[in-house]
Amino acid sequence: MPRATLPTGIELEYETFGDPSDPTLLLVCGYTSQMNGWDAGLAAQFVGQGLHVVRFDNRDVGLSSKLPGEVKPMKVLSAMLDGGEVPEVPYTLSDMAADGIGLLDHLGVDRAHIAGVSMGGMIVQTMAIDHPTRIASLTSIMSSTGDPRSGAPTPEAREALLAPPPSERQAYIDGSVRAAVWASKRYVDLDAMKQRAADDFDRCFFPEGGTRQLAAIYASGDRSERLAALDVPTLVIHGRDDTLITPSGGEHTAEVIPGSKLLLLADMGHDLPKPLWPVFAEAIGGHIRIVEAAS
Repeated sequence: MPRATLPTGIELEYETFGDPSDPTLLLVCGYTSQMNGWDAGLAAQFVGQGLHVVRFDNRDVGLSSKLPGEVKPMKVLSAMLDGGEVPEVPYTLSDMAADGIGLLDHLGVDRAHIAGVSMGGMIVQTMAIDHPTRIASLTSIMSSTGDPRSGAPTPEAREALLAPPPSERQAYIDGSVRAAVWASKRYVDLDAMKQRAADDFDRCFFPEGGTRQLAAIYASGDRSERLAALDVPTLVIHGRDDTLITPSGGEHTAEVIPGSKLLLLADMGHDLPKPLWPVFAEAIGGHIRIVEAAS
């Protein structure tokens, strides 16, 4: 698998699919998710839409660079909500967004279509804010603007997300099914969850990175005002079954970004279930085709 070394010294593990001469779609992963969170089968469907697809491991997860620095995310969140002084964090979502731009530089891509899930949605929103000339279109999936008044998780989903992952392999695999609390109810597949957990554990088990990623989310705050100034063609996708970032997160995102389109899916939770891959591929592919035709 290729690696990109950025000017910052960050190394990103990445993979490409399709013809580099086609429009590039950069896929950005969510919190603690390795790049196979964007399944190769879904990437192939995007290729079928006429796209050159790139997926990668964010910093602090998978086979990309691991960073130093201890941080307590809940202290960062408390300071944000209380209006107090926010503790210093190792990096923010802007740094993670810059990683994505650095990968595009490495690949020689001047402008790309970008799509991100959950925390990845927050990252691609930040990419569009910080680097608008590099972004051809934006797709934010099961994400939010950072406004704490929208998209709040249910207590059960929040508890499952923040539970420390077991360090023993089988316990980690068995514990992965707690994600069923936020999964698409119609398409819950516990065996597939366990298989993905086994693959992730064997590829890279690095829970320390999750604390820094969560702190980056909290410390980056609310993007609503900056998103309202965007001039980037935007598609927002969210699931009505989502209990981790509830549907108001996607609805508010679509409300604040000028001209954005909202796709609410009745059978989608906080995941990308295989039966919905054709829906995602056609929605994002169609969004990109409209943008490309107008450029």
